[in-house]
Amino acid sequence: MVATNSIDSSVLSAVNQTGAASSTSTADDLGNNFMTLLVTQLQNQDPLNPMENTELTSQLAQINTLDGIEDLNQTLLDINTQLDAGQQLQASMLIGRGVMVPGDQVLVGKEGVTTPFGIELENPAADVRVSVVSEAGEVVRTFSLGAQDAGSDTLVWDGLLENGDLAPEGAYRVTVEAVDADGSVMPVTPLAYAVVNGVSKTDQGEPLLDLGGVIAPITLDEVRQIL
Repeated sequence: MVATNSIDSSVLSAVNQTGAASSTSTADDLGNNFMTLLVTQLQNQDPLNPMENTELTSQLAQINTLDGIEDLNQTLLDINTQLDAGQQLQASMLIGRGVMVPGDQVLVGKEGVTTPFGIELENPAADVRVSVVSEAGEVVRTFSLGAQDAGSDTLVWDGLLENGDLAPEGAYRVTVEAVDADGSVMPVTPLAYAVVNGVSKTDQGEPLLDLGGVIAPITLDEVRQIL
């Protein structure tokens, strides 16, 4: 039966401060160089053909634009840093929590207790059929979920075989087939349950969830549900 359902902080601080100081220094240097060029130009202009007011105004506007761009770049950098920190915090809060992620594994423990599994549909399905397969490749249970809406659903296998006996302890996998109203096969993604054991980072700095080896590490965008 199925029911729906390590780097020292002081080092990091020093690096961040160095990066911020470097960015500020670059912006100041560009602004100072621009102003020096403008003053030098004014000092050495032809007195019989002095710079027009419009030219001076234009160059001053360029200085302001440069300062504005540098300020904007720094603001965007700060926002990006905050977003990265927020993602890392969000990921760390998942440690010890169960999540549903793409995968097809179901574990059976004592007395037929099973881990949840799930499905993810891009579009509504007229019928969804699930098969539970043993490690030996034998189909030990099949059932129909009927019509299902688009989205993700968490399900629970009751741990019973086709003959009503409890399934032996171990790892099983589920295969899922979905069809639309015309009987055509639709894309469907099986979901598996795992517990987040820890958090690391990808080469790009994204949080990476360690699922204890049951499923390969995943990024936050691969989490479909938090249980």
